[in-house]
Amino acid sequence: MNESVRAELSPRGMSAASSELVERGDLDELTRHVNRLVASADWDELAELRMRCRLAVERGKQLWAVAAHIEYRLALGAPGRWAAMMLETGPGRFALGPLPEVAASTHTWEELSAHVHPTPQAAMAAHERVMRGEDLTNDPAAMKLPDVLDLPWSLQTWEPSYALAEYEPDRMDAPPPKLPALSLLGATAQGSERGSRGASPLSRREADAVASSLVDLVSTWTEESNGRAEAIGVRGDALRAIDALGARPRELAELEPAIALAAMGWAAASGGAFGRRRGAAPGRFAAWLVLVALGDLSAKWPLAPDELGEVLHQARWYAWGAGEPSTGWALRLAVEGTAGASKDRAWAVSATDAV
Repeated sequence: MNESVRAELSPRGMSAASSELVERGDLDELTRHVNRLVASADWDELAELRMRCRLAVERGKQLWAVAAHIEYRLALGAPGRWAAMMLETGPGRFALGPLPEVAASTHTWEELSAHVHPTPQAAMAAHERVMRGEDLTNDPAAMKLPDVLDLPWSLQTWEPSYALAEYEPDRMDAPPPKLPALSLLGATAQGSERGSRGASPLSRREADAVASSLVDLVSTWTEESNGRAEAIGVRGDALRAIDALGARPRELAELEPAIALAAMGWAAASGGAFGRRRGAAPGRFAAWLVLVALGDLSAKWPLAPDELGEVLHQARWYAWGAGEPSTGWALRLAVEGTAGASKDRAWAVSATDAV
């Protein structure tokens, strides 16, 4: 362990009770002891216990889970000084969520900024505070942080209120944004009379950027969990794109552009059933990349955020279903281009994950 970190986390010697529990390696009793220290707000003792558990792992004691739980509890409930200590390289691998998001869910940036070092994790925590409505555009501490996401330090007027995770000592809750009810399509509509323009598939060069960015939204589901995802682009409308997936859309609802962006951000933030959650700020970034691809703007990156707002609002967005109950994690969206490089083209994505 880095000596400067060791010094920060060792403000005093550990109590005899904590030392005995570490040596015994009793995971259940150590967890109960952590709860007692949190309840008594003995943050110095808890930080020391975390360090001793980490060192005990190096001696062959299997206390990494206790150390990880302590890191989570410090990020979640300790005052800014101790929570900021968790925004260093490494901690949080086995926590309920990324520690920058955990800390940002219960602390303002002002509470954290006086104590953070300019690490990528601290930068991510600042972006997570932006997701919760803080404007850090001219914040001196934010300006010193590494540029990890290349996103503005404030939410834009065209962005939604994103779906955010809520953390408790023993659980995390991150429900998807509420979408409008899907409407059952009649036989004529399902036959794609609406799509009479035709729907020839796009070439690889034309389709890959948007389709890939849609699939990338749920890469954690597919790479770390049981998820499946497919996206396709066509010349035609949304129904034709959904048909090209091999799905039979029975239900459809047009979405407000901001709601579509919120749905994409939620999916990209989520870890699905078993994957590691990325966090709301990386989810926002992944959703923005869909707009970059849709507007064929990658060559102009970085670009003015309002250009992406125009791309978002010029397109038409839909949620769709196949008449089946939705269980687990699901993202079924379609988008029609109405201007620029995406005009008269449409894409659809189907992504699911389950326990």
